Amino acid sequence: MLSKEDTVIGFIGTGVMGKSMAGHLLEAGYQLTIYTRTKDKAADLLEKGAVWSESPRDVAQKADVVFTIVGYPSDVKEVYFGENGLIAHAKPGSYLIDMTTSTPSLAKEIYEKAKEKGIHAIDAPVSGGDIGAREARLAVMVGCDDEAFLQVEPLLNILGTNIVHQGEAGAGQHTKMCNQIAIASNMIGVCEAIIYAENSGLDPETVLKSISTGAAGSWSLSNLAPRMIDGNFEPGFFIKHFIKDMKIALDEAKRMDMQVPGLSLALSLYEQIAENGEENSGTQALYKYWKQS
Repeated sequence: MLSKEDTVIGFIGTGVMGKSMAGHLLEAGYQLTIYTRTKDKAADLLEKGAVWSESPRDVAQKADVVFTIVGYPSDVKEVYFGENGLIAHAKPGSYLIDMTTSTPSLAKEIYEKAKEKGIHAIDAPVSGGDIGAREARLAVMVGCDDEAFLQVEPLLNILGTNIVHQGEAGAGQHTKMCNQIAIASNMIGVCEAIIYAENSGLDPETVLKSISTGAAGSWSLSNLAPRMIDGNFEPGFFIKHFIKDMKIALDEAKRMDMQVPGLSLALSLYEQIAENGEENSGTQALYKYWKQS
């Protein structure tokens, strides 16, 4: 097992979610070395005892386990396959855990390249947004070998409350696509419900007291609808990243010759508000589609 005393953890990507996740590992007593493209984003973690690394290569050479959570599949490719990337420089026997929402095919490619070098690669995308990351209540969807999962599960339990091994490499990313497909259509319903409440003269906060605990209840209704009502569109999860995820899911569905009309509609609505300058807002800013119409 990976002992706390002897295990150095690397963390690459300290954005909206990664910062909190890295913080939980540090608070749990692990030695932590971090890298992010904008060092200022890691300032709080460095003050608390994390060690700065100059590149993914530097992280790989120091760490026994490396977590990554970056923006896009292109970023994942650079971090893992670049000249200063993890695959080229990670220690044999180390564990690389990508928590970015990326493509299943890339997860499999990372797994195969890592295996050639005696490195364990794991795809482990998460759901729960900034709240889940901050409160260590993330759902983690894991794709990897059975033995690798047993080794890293204690670390994943520090970050979330619902850790499920879905299967072999790529299975975690496929599961995350299921998650994003479900959220996409649900967000349309949440927004329409709040707009309907407002247009009918109801107090939307009072409406939520009734509908959030009934059959209509969902994470988005309980956590994001109040932000809509308050006019808070700060990102718990960026629209630009959700659009990326929906496009991945749509591509995967096409490969399976599967129709996804709900996903297609949600993507078109999100693309419209992104074009209106909301790409860096939180996903709850879909509410503005009806306000701008």
